[in-house]
Amino acid sequence: MNSLVLVINSGSSSIKYQLLDVAAKEVLANGIVERIGLEMGKVKHTGPNGDTVLEQPVADHEAGMKLVLGLFNTQGPQIDETALVAIGHRIVQGGSVFKGPALIDDAVLQQISDLSPLAPLHNPAHVAGIVAARHAFPTVPHVAVFDTSFHQTLPPAAYTYAIDRELAATYSIRRYGAHGTSHKFVSRAAAEFLGKDPAEINVIVLHLGNGASASAVRGGVSVETSMGLTPLEGLVMGTRSGDIDPAVLFHLARQGHMSIDDLDDLLNRRSGMLGLSGYTDMRDVHDAVAAGDENARTALEVYFHRIKGYVGNYYAQLGHVDAIVFTAGIGENDDIVRIGSLTGLERLGIAVDPDRNAGRIKVPTIISPDGSEVTVLVYPTNEELEIARESVELVRSR
Repeated sequence: MNSLVLVINSGSSSIKYQLLDVAAKEVLANGIVERIGLEMGKVKHTGPNGDTVLEQPVADHEAGMKLVLGLFNTQGPQIDETALVAIGHRIVQGGSVFKGPALIDDAVLQQISDLSPLAPLHNPAHVAGIVAARHAFPTVPHVAVFDTSFHQTLPPAAYTYAIDRELAATYSIRRYGAHGTSHKFVSRAAAEFLGKDPAEINVIVLHLGNGASASAVRGGVSVETSMGLTPLEGLVMGTRSGDIDPAVLFHLARQGHMSIDDLDDLLNRRSGMLGLSGYTDMRDVHDAVAAGDENARTALEVYFHRIKGYVGNYYAQLGHVDAIVFTAGIGENDDIVRIGSLTGLERLGIAVDPDRNAGRIKVPTIISPDGSEVTVLVYPTNEELEIARESVELVRSR
């Protein structure tokens, strides 16, 4: 049975794409269109003929999709619409509306657009990408897969903020979480790797990249997550502050005369590891620590401290933990972060074997000592495969 899916992730000035064979778990081609709407765009396509790179103006997402189609035609693999099960679209914010993937029609497209106030940098770009893709592939089902859907199972105690109830309802203020597609994929895949039914075990997932989040997954169901109304809350990230006393903003507005836009820029783009150390790349942070940079050392300690706090919190919420899983760019590649994030938690049955943990890890790998109460492992995430898989399941269930 055919199982080809084209996965599209549209940003405000980019289109990322992958053509996947879901049954074989194989990427047949991938690429990115960058700098859409700017003076000069860039396109990279990787297929059976290797890499193809183009530099030319790309006026809008419609023009970008035409370029993508052209590259499939000339560089392969050839795309026959009748061979595609679906086009899967990654959508950041589904609010409380979407509890799972949705077949895109005009009404769903409008709902995604209506949720833009909750993700002003993302949802409008997703809408533009969907419109362009529907024009390019008019006969193929299009499926929206939402980063927030996996966390729609959070109980009210976990997703409710302690502010005026009516105000929160009016403006849809609650914890939605993010990276849900990754957390769903990794928690399930890690359970299967350990020979367990996902419904039988409790897992803490640490998705550590430039954006970072943690989740507590009980029996395959998300019950807590670190990101909130937006992806700003939670762990320390590359440029985002994560958790912070809200009164800091009042203080900076009054004493520093900073505007709402200034504060938004500060917490989202000039904080996190960048604000603390001057670096966003963790490799640069480690080099600076090795060179004796105390600011970088403190930044790394803050990073570890925040992760340990969430691990301890989620351990308490779950009652018992069977596995802790590291994933994403830092989680998969940074042995210093992995061991530093869990050192000191041995009384909870959590430990990392230095030899097993060493270096970059690109395949599922247990890094805890034999006999550990809590299994610690690295499992590479694959959000595109999860989007493709959910798209196939939805289309075939109709």
